[in-house]
This record gives sequence, C-alpha cells and structure tokens, in this order.
Amino acid sequence: MARYAVLLRGINVGRAKRVAMADLRALLTDLGYREVRTHLNSGNVVLTGDDTDTAGHAARIEAAIRDRLGMDVRCAVLSAEELRAVVEGHPFADVADNGSRMMAYVYVSPVDPALVAGHPPVPQDPERARVGDRAVYQWCPDGLMAAPDVGPYITQHLHADVTARNWNTLTRLAGLL
Repeated sequence: MARYAVLLRGINVGRAKRVAMADLRALLTDLGYREVRTHLNSGNVVLTGDDTDTAGHAARIEAAIRDRLGMDVRCAVLSAEELRAVVEGHPFADVADNGSRMMAYVYVSPVDPALVAGHPPVPQDPERARVGDRAVYQWCPDGLMAAPDVGPYITQHLHADVTARNWNTLTRLAGLL
C-alpha cells in the first residue's frame, strides 16, 4: 500500500467543471482507494492505493471521472516521495515569505529528464521562475495576476501539461500524506 496526492486540473475554477468533494471522495472510494481525504474545494486529494505506477492511477481516475461525471479532467498523481521532492526542491525558500504567492506548476506526467537537466531560468520571469524535475516554480511577490505567464513556455519548451498549486496547498498535502 502506498500514499498518493492527486491534483485534479481545472475543477471548481469559475463555473466550469463543478465537482462536489463528497462526490469525488465517493468516486475514488468506489475505485478501491482507501483513506480518501480532500483538501479545499479545488481537486486536491490524498489517498492510499495499491503500489503501482502513478501514471496508471492517473489514467484510472481520469477514466472514472469521464465515465461517471461526464468531464474530461487531467490529473497529476504523485507518490508521497514525489510530492516530498517537489517541496524539498523549492528554489525560492530564502525569499518566498507568503505561501499563497509561491506557485508550483506540477507536471501532470513526468517530463523528459533531458528537457529539465541543467535548464536555465524561465525567460518570461528569469528572476522568479525555475524549472524543476517535477514542477516549475514561480515566486509571485505581487500576486499571481501580476506575474508573467509561464504557462506557454511550459507547454512549448517542456511539452508538459501542468496543474498549478500555491505553496500553502502543496505543503498541506505533503503534511497529510
């Protein structure tokens, strides 16, 4: 048995893709996951499942959401060790003093290590954005809306889909695991 964090992309943001957390917990429990716990109302889950690959869990959860809820929702599934590595890899720990303004764009699926190795700072925000093994980190001292958009860069250069979480949420999920 292993513990996982599941980060659903784009649910309960605005009016699109509304999912009640009770329904999400029931769906995941019906799939055989145990100790299912949601955090906030934006698709953050920790659970216990069979020790298999995270990509297999993601595909299974995405298919169940599509079949049962009629929505196409991508999700990133990270093992406890992977989430811990994202948290420990924080490149701005010495300056990021507000967890709601520190963002991690978590890769939905792992990125080719050759694209990540030795990667320079993100050109759209070279002082405050860094590429990591499992996420792109961005310190947004003036808030996310005022920060340069690094999404297109992630898509074009890393060929990755991501789901963004602020640092408060990621560290809370790591604590729940």
